[in-house]
Amino acid sequence: MTSGPMRRLQEHILWTSRADTLSSTSDIWFLGKCYELSLEESSHGSDPPNSYDAFLEDFLSRIWITYRKGFDPIGDSKFTCDVNWGCMIRSSQMLVAQALIFHHLGRSWRMRLQKPHDPEYIEILHLFGDSEACAFSVHNLLRAGRGYGLAAGSWLGPYAMCRTWKTLVHDNREQVESDKCKQSLPMVLYTVSGDEDGERGGAPVICIEVAARLCYDFSKGHLNWAPILLLVPLVLGLEKINPRYIPLVWETFTFPQSLGILGGRPGASTYIVGIQDNKALYLDPHEAQPAVDIKRDDLEADSSSYHCSTVRHVPLDAIDPSLAIGFYCRDKDDFEDFCSRASKLADKSNGAPLFTVAQNRQPAKLVPYDDLLAVDDSFTDTDDPAHEDEWQIL
Repeated sequence: MTSGPMRRLQEHILWTSRADTLSSTSDIWFLGKCYELSLEESSHGSDPPNSYDAFLEDFLSRIWITYRKGFDPIGDSKFTCDVNWGCMIRSSQMLVAQALIFHHLGRSWRMRLQKPHDPEYIEILHLFGDSEACAFSVHNLLRAGRGYGLAAGSWLGPYAMCRTWKTLVHDNREQVESDKCKQSLPMVLYTVSGDEDGERGGAPVICIEVAARLCYDFSKGHLNWAPILLLVPLVLGLEKINPRYIPLVWETFTFPQSLGILGGRPGASTYIVGIQDNKALYLDPHEAQPAVDIKRDDLEADSSSYHCSTVRHVPLDAIDPSLAIGFYCRDKDDFEDFCSRASKLADKSNGAPLFTVAQNRQPAKLVPYDDLLAVDDSFTDTDDPAHEDEWQIL
């Protein structure tokens, strides 16, 4: 454990964490919403909807999930906390939690200071509790990720984390009818893979026919479409992100469907939620808090540890090139709008898109959904807890 002054010095050098260093005039794009701060000076009366205070209210309403300590042991291990190794898991939980907030409560939802809380909000927090009884807990993610090298005390990259979520959601849907303590994700999870050579450098392909088939399977043939959570794992360079990708990554935050990015430094994942100029704004899971047990029917629960008022940021070109981008599409029209925006973004890429959109794939390259769970992970996770610098440990 590093001393407080040393940690603060390292954090100042490596990652800027002071909210007051954000520009007071440059626009902030935050999970698909633009806060045009330059308009603030020309407004009169009450704070305008695009004011910095409005942005902070939005930021504070996002679910913040961090290291926890004092929960029940994970499986057969003796781990009762995830400090120093669980940041990628926590970052992914935040992204999925935001998808659930958008799905159940809408993008404009804001956390109320007064109680009782919204029942849907409490239910979402319960899902991410730290026990096997909570569907999307660290315990259950670790079990689902065994095949990808995930274990208590270990670290893995964004690609394997996305596949872990695919496995967990698949398993939960099979168990939900018989196990009342489980809950299936109320949307399709589409983890986008590349073409035949995609995992060796090609851009992932969002296939419209695959999305349609997943929606059909999700509804057991009753509906033609369903809400979709898209996870797009990417490797955008070797040791550093290739500069040609930075404007494209920046623009994904302008998509109304944006759920942000799992990204950070090697061995130190964060949840990147917004952008201003060349700064990536993020929620940091590297804070150890006592485990809490929020019951699904406790509308008076203390949920303060699930929200953060500190806006941290880092230069966008300093994030690790291994990352995953998330999007939530509520319905077919929303998905079509996303595909239109993604296609236009690919057209701007000068031949190096983040991802592409296609109507279909060649039959030889179309892999059945269930078979995707068995494909070996060809990414090499270079991230390791040993690389996690002292400044991250709280």
